[in-house]
Amino acid sequence: MRTVLIIDDNPGVGEALALALSLRDIRALVALTPEAGLALLDRAAVDVVIQDMNFSADTTSGAEGAALFRAIRARHADLPVILLTAWTKLESAVELVKAGAADYLAKPWDDAKLLATVENLLELAESGAEVRRARVERRSRKEALARRFELGDLVFEADATLRTLELACQVARADVPVLITGPNGSGKERVAAVVHANSGVRRGPFVAVNCGALPSELIEAELFGAESGAYTGANKARAGRFDAADGGTLFLDEIGNLSLGGQMKLLRVLDTGAFQRLGSNQTRQVKVRVLSATNADLRAMVQAGSFREDLFYRLNVIEVRLPPLADRADDVLPLAEHFLAGRAVLGDAAREALRAHAWPGNVRELKNAIERAALLAGGGPIGVAELGLPASAQAGGAASRNLDEPSRAAVEAALAAAHGVVSRAAQALGMSRQALYRRMERYGLAAD
Repeated sequence: MRTVLIIDDNPGVGEALALALSLRDIRALVALTPEAGLALLDRAAVDVVIQDMNFSADTTSGAEGAALFRAIRARHADLPVILLTAWTKLESAVELVKAGAADYLAKPWDDAKLLATVENLLELAESGAEVRRARVERRSRKEALARRFELGDLVFEADATLRTLELACQVARADVPVLITGPNGSGKERVAAVVHANSGVRRGPFVAVNCGALPSELIEAELFGAESGAYTGANKARAGRFDAADGGTLFLDEIGNLSLGGQMKLLRVLDTGAFQRLGSNQTRQVKVRVLSATNADLRAMVQAGSFREDLFYRLNVIEVRLPPLADRADDVLPLAEHFLAGRAVLGDAAREALRAHAWPGNVRELKNAIERAALLAGGGPIGVAELGLPASAQAGGAASRNLDEPSRAAVEAALAAAHGVVSRAAQALGMSRQALYRRMERYGLAAD
């Protein structure tokens, strides 16, 4: 059951708050002294604390309340604490909010506002617990995957990436073609390397060919090889990538760029393991695990007649989809730190900007941005300016990822919409409660 601990030396306050909370099906525990409150915390599961700031009639300093708050934080760093103030100087409560208190309310309090604040904090606590559980489960799955399979130096935290790698490792040992789909720069070759490293041909070579980087007239020669004189400029015989990958894996990136003639030859290799070099009638035999990748819609290309339907189904026995970086935001900061390799430190604003950016160029764009920032920072901390990210390309909600300083009007509007509940207003503005209190202090605003 949702539980709130009330610590106040006035029994009437505890009774009144307990009654109000009971109307919302919230259990209340009441302690009259800081010592009793801390003892209750040690033996009961508590979701939110409401504590007084003064426990002595002869002082208005709030020192007792501050000491109690720090003791609670020392025991339970993530436990939300609401401060109740009467004679205490407002500055004392504001300082504690900056130190991590959830909110402060003046006595006599408004029941509707207090209950709204408590409900909001309970919801945040529940969602936070779910996030923590998911994080623990993801970490356990990641560790299990790393124990069972070879992942190389892959850096990732997002659940979407973990799911992709779990599937890649699962199909790696099956001797079937795998089609890896995803946008440019997302890391499809890294996924292919993981499949190879955990396959039955892992001791053989891993040969990658970017079909999109070669002129169409050279792709077939690149894949299958060519005899001298097979085409203009072919002054001597050359082996192809299938020869080079014999006994291992051939990774064909941007497979949609392969010509129809090349597609027909590739289909034959997949079916028989046999092919001919350009300009040759001699059949060559290889044993190669073929992995392919594309950022194109191959199904649409089949409908348009630019990609063979039989080859599509032959390649697409198993599809492993790698989402864009925008859909795996938890990977951004770990990847950024990996690319920095200790050369510089990311400032808080830079970290926020990295998570907010849409990354249309995916991991490749992130790597380039980090390399540029490290160079410009010259060993110093990296800020938003060094990243050089266009504000118009940043992702996220209208407020939750807004990096601009909120205006006084925006703060006032958020507070009004939240009925004065600072935690809700802060959430709407996409900032922490502490940050919002600093803005309010700067603009001369006070919570109602």
